[in-house]
Amino acid sequence: MSRRPAHVTNGPYAPPVPRTTRTVTSADGARVYTEVHGPESAPAVVLAHGWTCSTAFWAPVVRDLATDHKVIVYDQRGHGRSPATGPAGHSTHALADDLVAVLEATLTTGERAVLGGHSMGGMTIMAAAERPQLRERAAAALLCSTASAGLPAESTVCPLRSPQGRRRAHGLMLRSRAPLGPVSPLTRLALKYATMGPGVTAEQIEACVRIVHGCPSGVRARWGAVLDSLELTGGAGRLELPTAVLVGTADRLTPLVQARRLASVLPDFRGLTELPGRGHMTPIEDPGAVSGRLRDLVRDHLRSTGTGTGTGNGAAATAEVPHGARQKKKEETP
Repeated sequence: MSRRPAHVTNGPYAPPVPRTTRTVTSADGARVYTEVHGPESAPAVVLAHGWTCSTAFWAPVVRDLATDHKVIVYDQRGHGRSPATGPAGHSTHALADDLVAVLEATLTTGERAVLGGHSMGGMTIMAAAERPQLRERAAAALLCSTASAGLPAESTVCPLRSPQGRRRAHGLMLRSRAPLGPVSPLTRLALKYATMGPGVTAEQIEACVRIVHGCPSGVRARWGAVLDSLELTGGAGRLELPTAVLVGTADRLTPLVQARRLASVLPDFRGLTELPGRGHMTPIEDPGAVSGRLRDLVRDHLRSTGTGTGTGNGAAATAEVPHGARQKKKEETP
């Protein structure tokens, strides 16, 4: 019996066909599957997905942006079509290696990009904060539904009152090698509870559950162990490029408190967008808000350098905060 694809194959959440694909070799020899969408000469956006996801997770955002942007997406090692590596290849250092390898391989000489990272993808950007390749190639960044530290104690998937109890329960969840089982009504309900807001559609749940269930349990556990001991607050504090933050107010995995903490440490913070009622899977739950913020960053920090033309059409209104500010901003979607 053939297996179902690890993503939906029709509708707005089905992955679009890339213009080109390539395999990028990272510093330790890991092979990273990479796609390029949209016009080659358009402003570039590079997107890094989160834990247990794949390039397919960005499908509705890619569909929107690729009409007038060069959009680069890649599978984190062990996810999607990027082969798994040995235990030594699972670290925030390896995530940073893979991101800078993709930037160097897909951007032309002198070309810069706006970066977008969801969950572990946002952590990837923070991990690469001091890499010279990032400083040369990145014009701005969007940290989407992510955190820099303290996930086990502050996540609310297991709603225990004691921080110590939450830490223990979430640590076990992150490191678990238990198979998720077949996609079923029960597993759809479980994934919705853990990762999505109350107003999601059946189509959105199906898109997410197919992707997450496609991640091998060993890969999930190894990267979960990295998240369990995550400490990237210093990286966030050294991310010296214009950086916006986006979060769903119903996010149980990386709650609002995490986004507000990021806003307080980023050296060039450019606004916090809070999406009412959205959960952790914001690029699927509200792709218009995510692509809108990315368009805003391209307009303000990339197009002004002479790369491409046009204007942004952000779906969520977000104020700019002056360089170096530590101001927390709350915006709501219209």
